[in-house]
Amino acid sequence: MKKRFLYLCGFFLVVLLLFIFQKPLFMLYNGSVDRGVDVADYFRVMWHGASLDAAVAGYLTALPWLVVLVSVWFGKFPLRKVLVGYYVAIALLASLIFMGDLSLYPFWNFKLDASVFFYLESPKNAMASVSVWFVVWRVVLILLLSAAGTVLFYLVTPRFLPAVRKRLLGSVGLMLAGGLIFIAIRGGVTESTSNIGQVYFCNDEFMNHSAVNPAFSLLASVSKTKNYSEEFDYFSPAERDSLFKGLYPMGGKDAVRLLNTTRPNVLIVLMEGFGASMVESLGGVEGASPNIDRLSKEGVWFTRCYANSFRTDRGTVCALSGYQSFPDLSVMKIPAKSRTLPSIAGKLRAEGYRTDFLYGGDINFTNMKSYLLGSGYERLTADVDFPVSQRKNAWGVNDDVTFDYLYAQLVSRKESPWFTTFLTLSSHEPFEVPFHRLEESRPNAFAFTDDCLGRFVDRIRQTPVWENLLIVCLPDHGFYYPEKGHPQDEHVHHIPMLWLGGAVRQPFVVDKIMNQTDLAATLLAQLGIGHEEFNFSRDVLSVEYTYPFAYWTFGGGMAFADSTGVTLYDVNADRVILERSAADANRILRGKAILQSSYDDLGAR
Repeated sequence: MKKRFLYLCGFFLVVLLLFIFQKPLFMLYNGSVDRGVDVADYFRVMWHGASLDAAVAGYLTALPWLVVLVSVWFGKFPLRKVLVGYYVAIALLASLIFMGDLSLYPFWNFKLDASVFFYLESPKNAMASVSVWFVVWRVVLILLLSAAGTVLFYLVTPRFLPAVRKRLLGSVGLMLAGGLIFIAIRGGVTESTSNIGQVYFCNDEFMNHSAVNPAFSLLASVSKTKNYSEEFDYFSPAERDSLFKGLYPMGGKDAVRLLNTTRPNVLIVLMEGFGASMVESLGGVEGASPNIDRLSKEGVWFTRCYANSFRTDRGTVCALSGYQSFPDLSVMKIPAKSRTLPSIAGKLRAEGYRTDFLYGGDINFTNMKSYLLGSGYERLTADVDFPVSQRKNAWGVNDDVTFDYLYAQLVSRKESPWFTTFLTLSSHEPFEVPFHRLEESRPNAFAFTDDCLGRFVDRIRQTPVWENLLIVCLPDHGFYYPEKGHPQDEHVHHIPMLWLGGAVRQPFVVDKIMNQTDLAATLLAQLGIGHEEFNFSRDVLSVEYTYPFAYWTFGGGMAFADSTGVTLYDVNADRVILERSAADANRILRGKAILQSSYDDLGAR
């Protein structure tokens, strides 16, 4: 059995090292010297990228593991002869992917993904930008690398495996080894699974891209890539444009100024799931939000805001990039698309703001890390930056600890202006928090976050930070509670938005129907910063915002709400699910126009 275990370890290690040592070659070919990359950076890239390399090595070790497991029940087993064809195939495939990634990066400036298959449909056009010798040399190198890889795999493989006396015990041992391979593939035992964002470690896009395993990038994108512009083609271009025109106006003068400065320090608090169903003054649970209700009388209170989606990964992109949501995909999970989005952080960073993001959970979850670094955040703080003793929530660090951390960070800052975003997590299943004011666990967890927010605001108010501070409190999505009615209706997606701080001119109530995507345009307009690239974000204080409405999506459906009522629509069955107030075909038509336009926009990115 020892020979079998040594072989599996050796094969895994050889594959892993081959992937790791590809990275400096990729960097050198793509101008790392001219980019000023120092020697230490090569090792940083190899170190941070190793987890994805291990995941792909795990995938490639799976078949040899299975063969070795089966071999236990045979006599003298000819392992080399059985696996040599597999070695040739994976060596050729790995070499092809590596060389393709290496060669295409100067043209694309992003890692190899499934979009390469669109170009292969027309190889003549794909090769138009390169010479014949460019192709010939790469074919030669692919063959040489394939041969070298095959030889290495062959040499690490025993010619024969001896017979095993205790076959059942040997099988159990190999099953346990298979569990370790699965953990490598999964990327660990935490909530997040292997994803591209986990290897991102700095704000240099080239360095982050260099750390990504190209085979993993290709595999991860295959299931997520399709021709989005062909989805939901309800209307001709002219008809769609006619319906869409005016729904998302750009420019226009603000009818009211909310702030007393155009360069405040900005803190966005994304409150996990804190929908209006948990805000008493908006018709929610009694006693779950005494601090939000109290503070709403001091700041700018947006009473008719609606979340665009239903999950954190989706709502975060909607709020921070002002980008539309989708019924069947999460843009955050598609780095090739998310990296093209505009963002509040990117706009403020261009204006001289220092940017950072705080989350007490696993920031690798759902590719969040790659999205945040790509959208302009310079520094990320997550669960791994806190002692293990403080990670008492199933998702990470509870809100009382992270709010205290946030307070300490803000009051100690010397540089200004800055833009900080903080995503809370305690108001999430399993709703176990160190707080026991309400009897039921779910409202009590929200009351805990509300209590943490109230204490934070009261503390920061007593410091010099308050004078030039704008705090924006906005949920990432709503919450279905109590569980009655449709789980995606307007009561579930209704969320609060509150602007606080010394930068706020005076208390004010905005009662126009709007979406969380409108934060980007509304905030940037108040700061005197252009927001033309935010195609699905509206300045709700602009004189041009004359048709208030809200739009949101959910699994298999979308909804449209305006002053005439609300329509929920099943996009798969092409039928109305629910309609409140008067039936209005225009709501369906406009919702379809937005859905079609959003997919066209995504397809063009």
